[in-house]
Amino acid sequence: MNNIAEQLALAYQQLHKFSESRPSEWPAPKLIAVSKTKTAADIEAAYAAGQRRFGENYPQELATKATALTHLGELEWHFIGPLQSNKTKLVAETASWVHSLEREKIARRLSEQRPAHLPPLKVLLQINISAAASKAGITAEQMLPLAAVVATLPGLTLSGLMAIPEPDPARLEADFAQMQQLSRLLQQHYPQAVELSMGMSDDWPLALRYGATMIRLGTAIFGARNYDKHE
Repeated sequence: MNNIAEQLALAYQQLHKFSESRPSEWPAPKLIAVSKTKTAADIEAAYAAGQRRFGENYPQELATKATALTHLGELEWHFIGPLQSNKTKLVAETASWVHSLEREKIARRLSEQRPAHLPPLKVLLQINISAAASKAGITAEQMLPLAAVVATLPGLTLSGLMAIPEPDPARLEADFAQMQQLSRLLQQHYPQAVELSMGMSDDWPLALRYGATMIRLGTAIFGARNYDKHE
């Protein structure tokens, strides 16, 4: 457990270092600790070390952990995985953020199922910036039409974009640069949509150079993942 605290401290030290070279008008980047496949005890250890934002990929796992950790009053859950229509209710009732919105049907279900006592669910549109068949997300051309729908839904707040580029060094920088341009375009229409979720354990310093406001670190904090058990 101490190792989690140490890895978190190191991650924030590096984040601060790399953030110093960013333009002062850019939002300070936020670290999302990706806790998928990790235990509630691992999350508690990170929480005790000061971490509050956690990312989960599987709706049932998110709901189970949220229930087990209700005593941690400042937890902020970020759903970052693919979302099927039969699992939207779990996410709508539990998460504060959804990073992976890519379909109008899912948007409408999340809005309808968001409990009235909770603030609107903050959502990011996932862009398949590498145009990879193995990656989820919409095309750049689909961004504004989907954003227009989301902006009308009372249970949601359009908050920005997300991407998971292919780990190809030859094109990674170009993909991040294009995401930065798409983020600026989206903000011209929806000024509140300032968030840009991109950058993971292997590439987040480069993502910061291109305006990432949220980086998603899992292995760098919790170590290798165990995929033997998930929904």
